[in-house]
Amino acid sequence: MAAGYMELLRTRHAARLLVGTLVGRLPNGIASIALVMFVRAEGGSYSLAGALAAAYGVANAVGQPLLGRAVDLYGQPRVQLPAAVVSALGMVWLAFAGIGSAAVAYAAVVVAGLFTPPLEGGLRALWPSVLGGKEERVHAAYAMDAVAQEVMFTVGPLLVTVFVSLWSPAVALVALNVLGVLGALSVVVSEPSRAWRSAPREAHWLGALRSRGLLALLGAFFFVGTALGSITVAAVAYSDEHGGAAVYGWMMAALGLGALVGGVTYGARQWAGAPERRLQLLVALLAVCYLPLMLTVGPVGMTALSALAGVFLAPAIACAFIVVDRHAPVGTVTEAFSWLVTFFGVGAAMGTAAAGPAVELGGITAGFAVAGGAGVAALLVLTATQRVLASPGRVRAVAGSVEGVAGGVVEGVEGVSAGGPSEPFVKN
Repeated sequence: MAAGYMELLRTRHAARLLVGTLVGRLPNGIASIALVMFVRAEGGSYSLAGALAAAYGVANAVGQPLLGRAVDLYGQPRVQLPAAVVSALGMVWLAFAGIGSAAVAYAAVVVAGLFTPPLEGGLRALWPSVLGGKEERVHAAYAMDAVAQEVMFTVGPLLVTVFVSLWSPAVALVALNVLGVLGALSVVVSEPSRAWRSAPREAHWLGALRSRGLLALLGAFFFVGTALGSITVAAVAYSDEHGGAAVYGWMMAALGLGALVGGVTYGARQWAGAPERRLQLLVALLAVCYLPLMLTVGPVGMTALSALAGVFLAPAIACAFIVVDRHAPVGTVTEAFSWLVTFFGVGAAMGTAAAGPAVELGGITAGFAVAGGAGVAALLVLTATQRVLASPGRVRAVAGSVEGVAGGVVEGVEGVSAGGPSEPFVKN
């Protein structure tokens, strides 16, 4: 399994782009925990910390598709790096201003969230050109990308803890955002990023959202996000009654480990057939694996069930990347990927909000039932829209170059293929 990923990473530019993107996304990955630690160190309440984290999340959800559309229109360097700098300045502003003025604190986190660069979508738009437009390698890269996300969300909180223990939450806030700018810089000065151009797009105010297939996918992944967000809250409630923070840590680590194992296994082989059908199966398995959490067995059993609940998450996300490629209107690929990030994130926030009242009204089992119900809802969306998803958009040749698998064009870069298939990405 690992050998296949190492082969991908040996491709020119691949390792640099993956690592640079992960480092560039660190500020976003650790924002919630860093904000909570900072506010508490400043003497603020948990309510304020939660409200600031929510404001950041909402601003991020608004900014990602808008910046993604700007990337499609103007290229990666002209959007990604300035956005990263402005976002970092927002957090630096908060670190120095503190929480004495609530208005200033909210303004700072809104700026930081709104201008978070869409590096995630940008990387997925680059993979086809970096990997020569070869379908099976792009599929494997998407799986590797999903696995790398789990690593980032595991390492990120640990980095926050290290910076806080060595210095302070304010230093952690500043340092990790500076690292984020350096990661974005590493990406945008690379040859593939500088050369990448979105395919010519049809002017339309809806942009990527005019694709019915993409809308169906976004609806499903809103509920996948809801499930994941609710698990984090229900697990806190469970751990409060079964051993405290250590149990919570083991459950979250197991969830991430399950996703890592699932992602590595999924990316180790090529898959035949239409990815839309495969995604429906993966989401069905995901929903089935969420349901046993409602048993609320002992800590060892719940840790094992948490690992099971994570197994099909990374494969489902990796498969969703392929479906986005197939359904995004020509010239909107970065925006389309950014919408997926937004819907998943908003769904996670809704899951967090729903699980709290569910636990208070119906106990821990009800909290985990939110995850199971959301998983089933995601499957129902994919089932109800399967005819729409069965008709993906087509990849078109572009004058003077060839549109890649993900709808981008690379011109005049030595060692980087500008070619991509002129037929559908994956044939039904």
